[in-house]
Amino acid sequence: MELKSIVYKPKGQKNQKDHYLRVPLQVARLMTGHGIEGDAKGGHPKRQLNILSAETITALAAEGYQIAPGQLGEQLVISGITVENLAKGTILQIGESAQIEILALREGCDRFESIQHQTTHEGRLGMMARVITDGTIAIGDPVVIMPQPISV
Repeated sequence: MELKSIVYKPKGQKNQKDHYLRVPLQVARLMTGHGIEGDAKGGHPKRQLNILSAETITALAAEGYQIAPGQLGEQLVISGITVENLAKGTILQIGESAQIEILALREGCDRFESIQHQTTHEGRLGMMARVITDGTIAIGDPVVIMPQPISV
């Protein structure tokens, strides 16, 4: 698995009516309890990161969705795994030290449907996650599913 895309919404930038404002990055710092450093969307306890699979984006493109980086509202894109199949509580390590925890399936909203001119996306918009360990991430970094502790 590999990190394919990083985008964020810089603090102080206003929402655009017809698209998500996202700026691509080659390298970013993930901050515990926030998300991507400098991200206006960061800090929410249940919505620090929107994560999508590269494979899901390819499928959505074939259905007419706009898929330029960030246009699906995502912040991180990972290849080699169907993110939507990850269980709540799964820990992913990105790069050398950054770790994120999968929280919930991402749901669409009226704004998403208005931007995309689509309504049939249930269960295919990735997962919401939170940062549990700070770290710097970069395009091309490996992504690893961390082993779960064994309960006794």
